Amino acid sequence: MAEIVGRKHEIAELEKLYRSKKAEFVVVYGRRRIGKTFLVRNLFNDRISFLHTALSPSEFEENKLIDYQLRAFYVSLQNQGAIMDQAPIDWFEAFQCLQKLITHKHKQNDGRLLVFFDELPWMDIKGSGFVTAFEHFWNNWASAQDYLMLVVCGSATTWINDKLLNNYGGLYGRITAEILLTPFTLKECELYFESQNVVMNRYDQVQCYMIMGGIPYYLSFINSGLSLAQNIDTLFFAKNGRLKLEFDRLMNSLYSTPHAYSTVLKLLSTKREGFTRKEIADATGLPYGGALSAILKGLEASSFIEPYLHYNGSKRNIHYRLVDNFVLFYMTFVNDKKGISPTFWSDSQLLPSIQAWRGFSFESVCTTHIEPIKNALGITGVRTNQAPWRSKESIPGAQIDLVIDRADRVINLCEMKFSINEFEITKKYDTDLRNKVATFIEETKCKKSIHTTLVTTYGLKHNAYSGFFQNVITMDDLFV
Repeated sequence: MAEIVGRKHEIAELEKLYRSKKAEFVVVYGRRRIGKTFLVRNLFNDRISFLHTALSPSEFEENKLIDYQLRAFYVSLQNQGAIMDQAPIDWFEAFQCLQKLITHKHKQNDGRLLVFFDELPWMDIKGSGFVTAFEHFWNNWASAQDYLMLVVCGSATTWINDKLLNNYGGLYGRITAEILLTPFTLKECELYFESQNVVMNRYDQVQCYMIMGGIPYYLSFINSGLSLAQNIDTLFFAKNGRLKLEFDRLMNSLYSTPHAYSTVLKLLSTKREGFTRKEIADATGLPYGGALSAILKGLEASSFIEPYLHYNGSKRNIHYRLVDNFVLFYMTFVNDKKGISPTFWSDSQLLPSIQAWRGFSFESVCTTHIEPIKNALGITGVRTNQAPWRSKESIPGAQIDLVIDRADRVINLCEMKFSINEFEITKKYDTDLRNKVATFIEETKCKKSIHTTLVTTYGLKHNAYSGFFQNVITMDDLFV
C-alpha cells in the first residue's frame, strides 16, 4: 500500500482505538479530497474485516437510488463472505445480514474486527430509513461487541455533523471518537514532495500552498518535471486541466443547491476580512434567515470558511471569511474567466491582481500556521488569543493583520508580507506602521507591552527603518 505522509497524531489515535478492548464507533471526517479514505485504507489495509463504499448519488436517478445503494451493499456482503441469494429489501435486513457476517468472521478469528463504511452520507437517501436502521444496528447489537471497531467516513461534513456528531436521536452520545482531518501543514507538504521526488524550494512551496491549500489530492498532480508555474498552467488553465472543473465538482458533491453556496464563496473571495451575515445577505440577495444559516453552517463544516471576531470586537459583529486557499485561487483567477491563455500563470506573474492575491493568500497561510509562529516567538507554552484588528474610528481605517494577545501580558502586532526578496521598509510605510500602532493603543486602551512582528518570506532588509520590528519571522519558521 502507499506510504502515509504526516498524520502522526491521527495514526496514533486510530491505532490506540484499534487496540481498545471495547466496541469503538469512530468518525473520520473533513473536507473533500483531504485524504480520509486514503488514511483508513492504507493504515489498516488487510486488518479491515468488512469494507463498503456507497454509490455517488449524482450518478443515478433519484427514484432508483435506494435500490442501487442496497444492491451495492449486497455485492459488498457477497464479495466479503456472506452467503445470500438476493439483495436485502431494506436497510434493516441489510444490517442484519452484516451482523451475521461479522458474527461468522468472529467465530473464525476471535481478534479485533474492523468494519469500514466509506462515504456513509451517500447511503442516506430520503425515505430509505437508513439512519434509523443504522442506529438500530449499532445500539441494539454492535455496541455490545467488544471486539468490533466501526469506522465511518464522509465528505458531506454537514451530514456528519447533524446525523452523527450532533445527533440528538438514537445515536446521541454513541460516537466514541471523532477525528477531523485538516489540510497538510507546510512541513507535511514538504515531506510529501520529498516522498514523491518533487524538488521544489520553499518559496515555491509556499506559493503552491497558497494555491492548493495543503490538500493531498491536489498536490498529487504536481509534475516533478515542470516548474511550479508550468504545473499551475497545466492543472488550471490548459484546455483539459485536471483542476479546471474541480470547484464545480466539489460543490455538486457536497450540496444539494450548489449555486447558493458558490455565490457566498464568490463574495467572500473579494475581501480578506470577510463580511458580516447581514452584508452577505444584502450582497447576494439570499434570505437573511434559516436558508443563509444553513449555507454558512455547511461551508463552515467543510472548512471553506470560518467565523471570527475582530480583536476587541462586539460579539454581535461576527465576520465570515474565506480560509480555503484553493477556493480563493479558483474564484480569483479561474471562475467565470473566458478566453484565458493556457500559459496565463507563467506569463502574468507581475500583474497587480496576482500581487494582491499573494498578499491576501499569504496572510491566510500565516493564520493557519499560528503554532509555528508562536514557536518562532518562543511562546509555545503561553496561552494566546489571536484575531485581526480594525480601527473603528480612524479614516481610512487602520488595520492589523494579526494580533496575538498573550497571557504573559505581551501583545504581538503582526504584519504579514509576501516578498520575492528581503522585505524593505520605506519611509512612508514606517510612518503608516507607527500611526497604526498608536491608533491601536489608543482605541483598545492597551496596557500590555507591544511587540511589533513581521512575518515574511526572506526576512527584513536592513535600513534606517528596519529597527521598527522587534521580531522577524521568515517562511522557514513556518515549516517547523
